[in-house]
Amino acid sequence: MRDQALERAIEAAGGVRALARAVGVSQPAISTWKRVPADRVLSVEALTGVSRGDLRPDLYPQEPIIVEAAAPAIDEIDAARAEEFELIGALLWRAPTAETLAALQGLRGDASPLGMAHLALAEAAAEASPEQVRDEFFQLFIGVGRGELLPYASYYLTGFLHERPLALVREDMGKLALARAERVGEPEDHIAVLMDIEAKLIRGEVSGEGVDEASFFARHIRPWADRFFADLETAEAARFYRAVGRVGSLYLSIETQAASLPA
Repeated sequence: MRDQALERAIEAAGGVRALARAVGVSQPAISTWKRVPADRVLSVEALTGVSRGDLRPDLYPQEPIIVEAAAPAIDEIDAARAEEFELIGALLWRAPTAETLAALQGLRGDASPLGMAHLALAEAAAEASPEQVRDEFFQLFIGVGRGELLPYASYYLTGFLHERPLALVREDMGKLALARAERVGEPEDHIAVLMDIEAKLIRGEVSGEGVDEASFFARHIRPWADRFFADLETAEAARFYRAVGRVGSLYLSIETQAASLPA
């Protein structure tokens, strides 16, 4: 007997045949599933909107990307910076739900380039459906075999996955007493994880000897993320995510310029 989450995924996809075609397996194979196999969870989530935590709670418990910490007081500018990092990271971690798309429609902007990019993101959210964005997320970041883009520091800096940039991220996470949430499958040099850690450093939620927001940004984000966001803006599969890439590019540029100013 199939579990309820798998049944919901099949219904959302339009039936067993449609789900099989979408994830690149045979219809008889899916007919034998009792629950989604571990290597297909992210694909099924991206294509159907049924969360990985519902599909396989044994592999993906309902936890944040990294272990949370208590938040101290923070000034208004730093709070806004942290929110920007967090927003961009969240959109790159998983496809936005209908509720997230609705919230994005409320973004406000001004005549600055970043303000206009926020307005463009709000417009893209208004024009997109959850199903369209899930399909786009799948094509961009998961794919059958691999997605169009690989959002990892190791890949952009070395051309391979699980290389020295990942080891350096893990080293700094250890100094910050941070750990990847148990059984989260993505390596820690995923752009969403790095943006999430940067937000925590800005808020002062984590600290460690030799690691602060400036050094973490310079070591793990600045050397490669501008190329990733440029690639996202021009990716063949990007529609909604073209607007996300634009926001990421502009905001990264602001942070890079600020980091270059005299202290």
